[in-house]
Amino acid sequence: MADFPTRPDEVDAVWLEAQLSRAGVLGDARIARFAWQSIGTGQVGDTARFTLEYAGLSKGAPASVAIKFPSSDPTSRQTAAAFSLYSREVMFYREVASLTKMRVPRTYAAMLDPNGCDFVLMFEDLGPCEAGNQLEGCTLSQARDAMIQAAALHAPTRNHAVLDAEWLQPDPQASASLRALYPQAQTVFRERYADLLAPELMAVCEALNDNLDLWFDRQHSSRCFLHGDFRLDNMLFGIRGGAEPVALVDWQTSAVGCGLTDIGYFLGCGIGSELRRPNERALLEAYCTEMTRLGVPLTVDAIWDDYCIGALHGVSTAVFSAAFVVRTERGDANFLSMARGACELALEHDSLGALKRRMEHA
Repeated sequence: MADFPTRPDEVDAVWLEAQLSRAGVLGDARIARFAWQSIGTGQVGDTARFTLEYAGLSKGAPASVAIKFPSSDPTSRQTAAAFSLYSREVMFYREVASLTKMRVPRTYAAMLDPNGCDFVLMFEDLGPCEAGNQLEGCTLSQARDAMIQAAALHAPTRNHAVLDAEWLQPDPQASASLRALYPQAQTVFRERYADLLAPELMAVCEALNDNLDLWFDRQHSSRCFLHGDFRLDNMLFGIRGGAEPVALVDWQTSAVGCGLTDIGYFLGCGIGSELRRPNERALLEAYCTEMTRLGVPLTVDAIWDDYCIGALHGVSTAVFSAAFVVRTERGDANFLSMARGACELALEHDSLGALKRRMEHA
């Protein structure tokens, strides 16, 4: 059993004070009382905002914090543990966040039980802010801000030594399970959404399933740290009442790979085709310009195939997640939205053809 709270109702003032004191933000303050409420819409983790009231002087002590816990749903929790999702997020905040120029919440506590099923993360509260919403979309300005943040992650970590950390290496057993379970996930996805996803888009899902070896064995043209689920639900806009444009949260699927995986994913399953189509090249140019400014020269033409391949990450994530996390009404809408946008991009730009070309020249 973990020696830290794994649900909001297990948190007490003594534990809160200990973490804030260790983080250097409590000072002489003492917590007189606190209250919490659930926030966010995470599929494999539960997050709550804790409002804190202090006795005595509390200058510098936070008025509220956000705390993330394992999912209360056993299916989601088991999936997260099997694929090391919780450990990856904790280790990101421990070892990678400080290396990047990306805006992420300051971490007051990052604890992980050896069982991989239990963790707790305590963050600065970035509110008031606007939580990104996959189903509502975003503005062009918000999409551009996200692209700049992607560069702030990818450029500083390109070929960095942290990419060889043990916790970031592929788990052969988990990889084998993912490969073995994927056809089952596609079957579930087809049966569940065949009447809701256009046939030509479902055909993209089927084609990826028919080419799993190409997908799982693909070679990356470059290496950097990836968010892995770079979409609106994992972004906070106008943080601290608009003082800063955007922050990134939810690092459970972080990984090593080509940075264009995050970009193809975001422009495909993240923002929707209506916003992407007329602004696609401008957004890619914004990313390339920022990467170049940060010391990694890129052009849109040079990254095009990697970008198109990245859209397939959106297809595979929607298919697999739909089958192996707890099913909810919002989840169904979310996975359909992701699959629709990713498949449209993949169909328009022949993402599977780009993948095949990459493997032929590997």
